[in-house]
Amino acid sequence: MRSFVLLALVGSCAWPTMAWADEPVPLNSPAETQQLGAGLPLLSVLPFVGMLAAIALLPLAAGHWWEKNRNKFFVSLLLGMPVGAYLVLGWRQEGLDELAHTAREYLSFIILLAALFVTSGGIHIRGSLAGTPAVNTFMLACGAVLANFVGTTGASMLLVRPMLKANHSRRQQAHVFVFFTFIVSNCSGLLTPLGDPPLFLGFLNGVPFGWTLRLWPQWLLVNGLLLGAFNLWDGVVLAREERQRPASHLEEAILQHEPFGIEGLQNLVLLAGIVATIYAAGTGLGNAGQPWPFGVQEGLMLALAAASFFCTSAAIHQRNRFGFGPIVEVAVLFAGIFVTMTPALLILNVRGAALGIREPWQFFWTSGALSSFLDNAPTYLAFAATACGIHDVPLSGRYLANLLASPDAAGAAKTLAAISCGAVFMGANTYIGNGPNFMVKAIVEESGVRMPGFFGYMLYSGAILLPLFALVALVFFR
Repeated sequence: MRSFVLLALVGSCAWPTMAWADEPVPLNSPAETQQLGAGLPLLSVLPFVGMLAAIALLPLAAGHWWEKNRNKFFVSLLLGMPVGAYLVLGWRQEGLDELAHTAREYLSFIILLAALFVTSGGIHIRGSLAGTPAVNTFMLACGAVLANFVGTTGASMLLVRPMLKANHSRRQQAHVFVFFTFIVSNCSGLLTPLGDPPLFLGFLNGVPFGWTLRLWPQWLLVNGLLLGAFNLWDGVVLAREERQRPASHLEEAILQHEPFGIEGLQNLVLLAGIVATIYAAGTGLGNAGQPWPFGVQEGLMLALAAASFFCTSAAIHQRNRFGFGPIVEVAVLFAGIFVTMTPALLILNVRGAALGIREPWQFFWTSGALSSFLDNAPTYLAFAATACGIHDVPLSGRYLANLLASPDAAGAAKTLAAISCGAVFMGANTYIGNGPNFMVKAIVEESGVRMPGFFGYMLYSGAILLPLFALVALVFFR
């Protein structure tokens, strides 16, 4: 509870620096934005590199120390403060405007994640489903759809415990949760801005709410093939198990039967309210088609999250093992990421074409490769900024809307689709590619299931995902 109050207080303290009236915060003109990108030294990107390296390496090198959110906060502060000070002291009003834009974007981003996290944490799915290949595949398919409404984090937290319960009598379970990570925690969240953090950041920067629905062929190909591969794999594993033990897995499930049910149904209504708020804000409903002023959407989402928390019984939160630690972790890490990536985005916008990345398939693989080891949200923005630079679109206002309306609109849309697919799909390649990956691993291991280690997981992803992604690049982005 204290973490939730602290998060709300941080947001309320920062909001007075933003605009609550009808006029948005003044942002740099396109000329000023390009001047910043051209004038910033490459050394200003080092804190961003350091931030991403810390996220990738410290869990491996100093896992116990890194577990504490306090230490993550110190890392974010240590790397973020020099960047903020340099922009303000070195670039005066231009730097201050960029930081104001970044702060507003960060608050919108983290409040959405917090609202989805709190409301999904108030829903408990009970019942004793048998962990057969058909049932497991059905649950993964449900997660693939659900993630587009509650995010990959929300869907993962909703379904991982029912999946554990369904498979508790299975002897070999690791492969179930590897595919769970592939599908529910990553590849499923491609169809709406709510599905995955990169797409929500794209929505905040001008991508229309319904634009990602055009990515359904990529979504269907990847998730359909993964579900088919899992069903075959799980069938072979279960058949081997059934031959090796006297009691049938299905008989055990029948003897331990518990009726299926969903508790905390009011939170489904609140989740629908969050989705409706995001859509209405982005389409300018009630505001003459213009995006809502900053603070309206955020305030409504906080109100819905508070209603969920206080209207959900403590028993449901206890059964879900609900706590605010994961969302506080995301908040402190992304505070550092958003500040430190500001120079990188500005530089990529002006000088990104020099990297030689111009074709959609190149954007797909490079954005995906970085998303495999770094956080996919800033990776998405970095390559979107590069695409904007190639199409002579400055990072000003809702710049991705300007990219999609550029003279080469078809080429820009294909490039943005490649970036979106690379960032979302390839976050599944490693445990550190996307936030839910480690959360799922921790919950599963806490329940006594031994998951593959860092490189063991990569053997799975290398054998299963990389050929699949090569097919995506060949079919859609060549």
